Amino acid sequence: MDFKKFLPWIIAAVVIIGIYSWVKGINNTAVTLNQTVEQSWGDVQTAYQRRNDLIGNLVNTVKGAADFEKSTLTAVIEARAKATSVKIDPANITPEQLAEFNKAQSGVSSSLSRLLVTVEAYPDLKANQNFLKLQDELASTENQILTARTRFNEAVKPYNSHIKTFPNSLFAGIFGFKEKAYFNAVEGADKPVEVKF
Repeated sequence: MDFKKFLPWIIAAVVIIGIYSWVKGINNTAVTLNQTVEQSWGDVQTAYQRRNDLIGNLVNTVKGAADFEKSTLTAVIEARAKATSVKIDPANITPEQLAEFNKAQSGVSSSLSRLLVTVEAYPDLKANQNFLKLQDELASTENQILTARTRFNEAVKPYNSHIKTFPNSLFAGIFGFKEKAYFNAVEGADKPVEVKF
């Protein structure tokens, strides 16, 4: 039996199996990293959902305070409604979508801060145990949101690196993998906070 006759076929088969394994590895790694990004996005949404649920309870507690500024409550309720209306597909997060989401959530944070500052003028409300508990839970939730956003960015980095490095970038587009957006600071966060006395 003459092996020289089969040698080109054996070499071709080894090369084809090698290329297949290499391309499969690129795809499977991208799928795994993408799943990590989607899980991290779910954690971000869970943290924001917790805040939205707490805001509902906070608003109801504050409503009970006599002659509380209704415009402040309305601003919080409207910001919350706007934030919950922004939907993002975690498989297809674009920088524009993430910026819109971030802007809506920033509106909630801003109106919530105004609400908590306004409460300072209401001693009965400041002494209300339900309000104090909700205020603590909101502070804890803000920390959870920060952590979830940080972990999301940490999950996006290896995914983006994997699909953007050569030669993976040649196949990423073919397999439908696109670059994911990062959470960035809210616009104006780089400016110092103005403190008035």
